[in-house]
Amino acid sequence: MSHITFTMLKPDAVADGHIGAILGKISGAGFKIKAMKLTQLTVADAQKFYEVHQERPFYGELVDFMSSGPIVAAILEKENAVEDFRTLIGSTNPADAAEGTIRKEFARSLGENAVHGSDSDENALIEAQFHFSGREIF
Repeated sequence: MSHITFTMLKPDAVADGHIGAILGKISGAGFKIKAMKLTQLTVADAQKFYEVHQERPFYGELVDFMSSGPIVAAILEKENAVEDFRTLIGSTNPADAAEGTIRKEFARSLGENAVHGSDSDENALIEAQFHFSGREIF
């Protein structure tokens, strides 16, 4: 089991001014930030990052949304990081998310759901390496 996970605060959360509040919830849940940056995905970046979904009907919309504005990318560390972070962010659909979760509090909709979280230890490493070089991780 890895002790890291990867997250992105999505363009909706950044545009709505929720960076500080979301980072506060992440820190309050015991996660340590190992790397973080404000950046913007190009269309090509978003296509590559989400290529696992390229056959799904929402792929084009997802790519357009994720490249529409700045994001905050971060690597987080904690025991049981992936599972604990998935619990903290809540269900993909904010209407189904538990009270107190990031998506329940900050998401606009199913498509604009405030935050990405890795779904496995393997993907956490892949996603972290996609966004950060070794010298950016502490």
